[in-house]
Amino acid sequence: MRVSKAGRLVVLVSGSGTNLQALLDASADPSYGVRVVAVGADREGIEGLARAARANIPTFVEKMGDYATRAEWDEALAARIAAYDPDLVVSAGFMKILGKPTLDAFPVLNTHPALLPSFPGAHGVRDALAHGVKVTGCTVMLADEGVDTGPIVAQEAVPVLPDDDEAVLHERIKTVERRLLVDIVGRMAREGWTVSGRTVRIGNDSGGEST
Repeated sequence: MRVSKAGRLVVLVSGSGTNLQALLDASADPSYGVRVVAVGADREGIEGLARAARANIPTFVEKMGDYATRAEWDEALAARIAAYDPDLVVSAGFMKILGKPTLDAFPVLNTHPALLPSFPGAHGVRDALAHGVKVTGCTVMLADEGVDTGPIVAQEAVPVLPDDDEAVLHERIKTVERRLLVDIVGRMAREGWTVSGRTVRIGNDSGGEST
């Protein structure tokens, strides 16, 4: 698979939207090659939607509780995303696992605050600390139907310091994560990308890793 046209981005959020803001800031420069065309959420009244509104970006909300089944919500969410004809969807702190209708229709980029495949799931930072690792980091991946199991696009290491607790370490990881996500999204839009099995290559990269 290769995507080489200018990047139309739909960003999905569930909370404060700091990754979204980083993408909005980057996309203000035309040379970045990406335009955020819509922001979607699974709940109302969140700062992520407010950030989009302040940037005059269209928004939509699809609450799972509004549907009788998960399958109906999956179909509705995919339809809302499709209305904006994105080249790429970014799950930026979106607290729902995306279903087949979305994953089959669009490439979806996700982030995780650990060096996958180590410490997947909702508590990657806490689990890394509990394990006593000296280095952790963040991962940008293509989402699939599993939990943090998709092909890895890029990773960056973050040292664990002696006095770190979960909150302090997580904030340091988030700073790296925002920068890495912005870099990868821009490069995918400008240079194109391919997937072969579990190997993701951007442009002429010999590997799918950024440091």
